[in-house]
Amino acid sequence: MIIKIKCPKCDAESTLSLITDSYQGPYKCWKCRGLFSIKLAAGKFKSCDSLSQEEFDKLLEIEALKAKLSRQE
Repeated sequence: MIIKIKCPKCDAESTLSLITDSYQGPYKCWKCRGLFSIKLAAGKFKSCDSLSQEEFDKLLEIEALKAKLSRQE
């Protein structure tokens, strides 16, 4: 599923390719390099919070651990 996202900081549009129609996690704007935590549900943009680089890095670590654990099952 392809979902379009508009950056809340610079209004640049980008797309995410997802297996499901929901996502919650880190997002980095390709244009302004703004860091966000986003939530998508039912293919729609639901919420967005600005993040510091440290918070963004922690979310990436969590996502990597989730992916690793799901591959081991």
